[in-house]
Parts: sequence; structure tokens; C-alpha cells
Amino acid sequence: MMKRSLANIFQLGIKELFSLRYDPVMLFLIVYMFSFSVMEEAQNATTGVVNAAVAIVDEDHSRLSRRIGDALLQPQFQPPVALAIDEIDASMEAARYAFVIDIPPRFQADLMAGRPTVIQLNVDATAMGLAGTGAGYIQHIISQELSAFLNNDQATDQKTAVNIVTRAKFNPNLEATGFQGAMALTNNITMMAILLTGAALIREREHGTIEHLLVMPLRPFEIMLAKVWSNGLVVVIAATLSLYLVIKGVLGTVIIGSIPLYLFVTVIYLFSVTSLGIYLATLARSMPQFGLLAMIVFVMMLLLSGAHTPLESMPVALQMIMQLLPSTHFVSMAQAVLFRGAGLSVK
Repeated sequence: MMKRSLANIFQLGIKELFSLRYDPVMLFLIVYMFSFSVMEEAQNATTGVVNAAVAIVDEDHSRLSRRIGDALLQPQFQPPVALAIDEIDASMEAARYAFVIDIPPRFQADLMAGRPTVIQLNVDATAMGLAGTGAGYIQHIISQELSAFLNNDQATDQKTAVNIVTRAKFNPNLEATGFQGAMALTNNITMMAILLTGAALIREREHGTIEHLLVMPLRPFEIMLAKVWSNGLVVVIAATLSLYLVIKGVLGTVIIGSIPLYLFVTVIYLFSVTSLGIYLATLARSMPQFGLLAMIVFVMMLLLSGAHTPLESMPVALQMIMQLLPSTHFVSMAQAVLFRGAGLSVK
């Protein structure tokens, strides 16, 4: 009986692969999601500041004001452009610069004399993400330059009591491309696993073949398990090629951990998400209904699983709820294995 069930599951799975072979739309979607989609999100969906246009109104013309301008380096910022004070409003209204720094007269002299002084930072807030992050970058850069200038120009030889040194582990250059690419692949695995299995069941129902299968000497779990292993196999093969050819090859991401371990956990994870795709397909009566229903699940799993927003920054109640979803643990595993070199010995 067991041997016959395994043979039925294998044969039905082969049938699913042949059905997918003659579905050009789904084949195109698989190729796109594991190639161009990963590259697009890795290269363009950056969360940092890249090539931001900045101008400086230097009313002081001191060594300190020039030092602040020289600290705004590429690739975060474009070379700062000198601007007159009466040109600030027109430049900001024309959206020529995202940031305009106004250094007041006698800035260095007032600072050395201990008198209060202010640097004005004008921000084009129409680009909200760039405005918030970039303003923080500029504030940090100015603070560093002021601290270094004051420490170097102190008359006494006393050293500062506290010297803060920041060391970035696992990504010392703080590049977002590799991380975004790997997280895009992880999210696409979830999305395609649900879509493929759900579409396979919907396709059987629309073509009327699901009734033929049910009247055959087959049990329901054999039909469902065949869809799980065949579509899961397609996702694993596509993810493997994407990991080696796109993420390591095209993007040049350095993978610290074990890729076979990542793929092994992916296989285990696929049993849960492909089953979820089948369950959603049983609730929907057509492909448009399945797409709308799956969209709600995608948004929740992709945005709240920790791939884009750290789980620790979410409310405690939401963190507890997300622990019930397999995607949360899969994202955590992907980050630990691919970027931190975690292995089976990690508890």
C-alpha cells in the first residue's frame, strides 16, 4: 500500500511538472521573480542615502566650515555645491537640492569662544525617506567634525574621557545591495511557493480535471502531496540558480554561511507555504479570487516577517503573533545562515 501511494504521488507530481511546462505565463513569472525582480530590489530598493544632492551656504569661510563641506563624501552625497544665501528658497522650490546647509558668520570663532551658535539644515521633505535618513546622516557627520576639530584644537594635552568606536560586523562597508538581494530572494520563495501550488489547484478545477482525479483510485493526500513536492522542487531549483547566478554572480554578494544548509531549510519551509497555497486555493473559486486572497497573506508575511523591518521594532503583541507564521523563522534563518555563518551547532 505504501509503495503504491509513493508511486501515485510521484506520477501525479510528474503530471504537475508537465502542466507547468505548458504554462508560459507561470514560467515567465518564475524566471522574472528569481532574476530581474531580485536584481531590481537589490540595486534600487535601498534604505540608505545614495547620491543625494547637497548645497552649502558658507557665510563663515573658516577652516571648520570647509572641513564640514569636505566631509560630505560620495556615494552618499554628491559633491557639495556653493550657494548664496539669497538662492536658498529658489533652489529648494525648484528641487535642485535635497539638503542645503547654512553655516552662519563667525561660526568657528563663536564655537571656540564658547558662545552659542546654530547651523541651519534645510531639507526637501517631499522625498520623505531620503529626508529623514539624510538629515540624520548630515547631523552625525557635522557632530563628528565638530568633535574632531575641538579635540585637535584644545590647548591642553588632556584626552577625551570617552572614545566611542563603532565596528560593523558581517557587513563592514554597510552596503545594502547584498542584504536586499538575499531578502528579496527569501520573500520571492514564499510568494512563488504559494502562487504555484494555489494556481495548480485552481487550474485543475477550471479545467475540470480535479473531478477526474477524485473518482480515480487516489486518496486526497496523494493529490495534494504531489502538488507540494513538484512545485516545491521548481522553487528550490529556481532559488538555487538565483542564489548562485544572480546574488553571488551578478550582484557579487559575499555569502558567509553554508548555501546547502540554506537550501535544506528552504525545502522544509516549502512544505508549510505550499500547503498554505493549497488551502487558500480551496477557499477561492477562481484565479482572480485566489489572487486577491493571496495578496492579503503576502503583504502580512512579507512586511512583518523581519525581512525589511526588524521584528524587535514591532509592538510586543505583534511579535508574538508573527512567531506563529513560518515566514518569520525562515527570514531569521536566512539572515543567520547567509550573513552570520550560523550552522547546525547554533542553539
